[in-house]
Amino acid sequence: MEPVILVVEDEQILRDMLVQHLGQEGFAVAQAVDGQEALQIVEDICPDLIVLDLMLPKLSGWEVLKSIRQQGGVPVIILTARADEVDKLLGLELGADDYLTKPFSPRELTARIKAVLRRTHISSAVASINIGNLTIHPTRMEAVVGGHELPLTSTEFKILLLLAENPGQVFSRLHILERVFGDMYEGYERTIDTHISNLRHKIDSSGASNFTIKTVYGIGYKLVAEE
Repeated sequence: MEPVILVVEDEQILRDMLVQHLGQEGFAVAQAVDGQEALQIVEDICPDLIVLDLMLPKLSGWEVLKSIRQQGGVPVIILTARADEVDKLLGLELGADDYLTKPFSPRELTARIKAVLRRTHISSAVASINIGNLTIHPTRMEAVVGGHELPLTSTEFKILLLLAENPGQVFSRLHILERVFGDMYEGYERTIDTHISNLRHKIDSSGASNFTIKTVYGIGYKLVAEE
């Protein structure tokens, strides 16, 4: 069955172009003209990916993204005229999977959609991942330690999931950034240190973990179960 893409865009000419192009690329396409309609469609059909404008009537794209991330892990590509670095960082913090600015190439959008679907499909192919007493449920975006769910942000969850999918493997900051978010945040590698620090604090605060995120100095980070 072809992946279902939800296009959320209030500009009709652009929306019609996207619907036609993505249909020609082999996707099933749904469309919404405002934020409220987008959330209703997500609830009704649970699309495989959402292409989301930020400047929307009724509910902004930021509000839509926040609501979607509270519900689960449907991947989201932001498509907007807002190219500020602050907006891109905010998109990362709120859990966007990619960020493409207007004007854009429809072919580039298609390539990014396929790349995000590949990344998220690998993560959702298994029901759970277990390292020590850490259990991760990718589709529910939940990480549980000793029976208690960790209160992770979307970004923290994605980083922990990547490390848990590859236990013992060392990832550089740039590699983590590319694997989790693609290349849209190139140059923001140092933000990974902050996320790792927050992850460690939350894991330590659980009081029951028997795994750790280790620093490999000069290289990056890895997740290992303690003996």
